[in-house]
Amino acid sequence: MTGNWTRGAVGTALALAVTVGAAGCSDNSGTPSTGSSKAASAASKAASAASSLASQGTDALASATAEAKRKLDEAKGGVKAKDDVSLGSATIGGDGKATVKVTAKNTADAAKSFAVQVNFTDTSGNLLDVTVVKISDVAPGASGDGTATSNRKLTGQVKADVATALRY
Repeated sequence: MTGNWTRGAVGTALALAVTVGAAGCSDNSGTPSTGSSKAASAASKAASAASSLASQGTDALASATAEAKRKLDEAKGGVKAKDDVSLGSATIGGDGKATVKVTAKNTADAAKSFAVQVNFTDTSGNLLDVTVVKISDVAPGASGDGTATSNRKLTGQVKADVATALRY
């Protein structure tokens, strides 16, 4: 979503600059009017602000992704267990963060823990946030539950998907 949001915000700012420029490009003397110059400057500032906001969103997503990788790396000797993990429906809480119930079924013959990377996406599949939930000491043949919570406030309709699951 960040990429689409960036393109949309910058595109809107550029459209505003073009519209303002076309509406008051020059006075009758052929020189640019002061109003259109100020409007173009404002449009330029809007584009810069949109780019800055998009950069902050991209930075937050990059940071969350790096943290998720670090947490997964802690699961030494882990084996892929994505098929043993299921998710409930993502909801947005009063704090604006998305949450989803994570259930891991231990199909091993000894107690195991799980590290599950959950990706929060919009309805178009654009990545909004990434987090890792750990579910510890699940008995053999049993299931354990946890809750994955987004790192930041998310808006709109949010979906959750298991990106990676490790049993260790």
